[in-house]
Amino acid sequence: MIKVVVSGALGKMGQEACKSVANTDGMQLVGALDNHEIDGTLGAIIGQPELNIVISTNLEKLLTEVKPDVLIDFTRPGVVQGNIELALKYGVRPVVGTTGMSTTEIEKFIALAAEKNIGGLIAPNFAIGAILMMKFAAEAAKYFPHVEIIELHHDQKMDAPSGTALKTAEAIAEVRGSMCQGMPSEFEKIEGSRGGNFEGMRIHSVRLPGFVAHQEVIFGGTGQTLSIRHDSISRESFMPGLIMAVQKVMNIKQMAYGLENLIFEN
Repeated sequence: MIKVVVSGALGKMGQEACKSVANTDGMQLVGALDNHEIDGTLGAIIGQPELNIVISTNLEKLLTEVKPDVLIDFTRPGVVQGNIELALKYGVRPVVGTTGMSTTEIEKFIALAAEKNIGGLIAPNFAIGAILMMKFAAEAAKYFPHVEIIELHHDQKMDAPSGTALKTAEAIAEVRGSMCQGMPSEFEKIEGSRGGNFEGMRIHSVRLPGFVAHQEVIFGGTGQTLSIRHDSISRESFMPGLIMAVQKVMNIKQMAYGLENLIFEN
């Protein structure tokens, strides 16, 4: 039985994570953390009254009391870093969906997990379709090096571009390298009109109510274009990948960056 604590349990992703863990054979939801104190139990909030779990606001105390195997984190930048450090300190495997960390911070946690011989995962996206979209985009870049990325998220997302867009751009850059696209003499009449520049490719971030998580990678070639798009219509789309991650981190001894490292490990 894999014992799991969810951090950010009252958020939209956190609530979905709690429900998925509680309904998965071989897993037990043993704790929930959030920075909001509430009356009642987690079960009353997520519609599963049998879950008699009180929301905790102190992660260190919670980890020492319930001794979980895995910490799922859907919090926010500035909070997640401390949560990962505490999890590794107590020998708990972090499975992190919070984005907005720097490359330096991610590398630090990868090194710390290796030092402690603990498995874990930092994943910009848990939707298996999104992981395939990134893989297909990297393959397409071998033949279509001219590319732009458009990512669309709900208006409560704090970081831009999204972690998925950055991971996609990194995968494409590994294939095609850095290159100049478009007219060298182009100029912006409104600053930012052409989006962010990563190794010569442009990334555009849209933030509007109604979206969940969406991304389109557009390639241009002579007389043709190729679009690869993934849409998460609901947050349920992330749960199969999340559950897979919780199961797989039990059998690894290092921190992986990106769910693809667990899906395509063989």
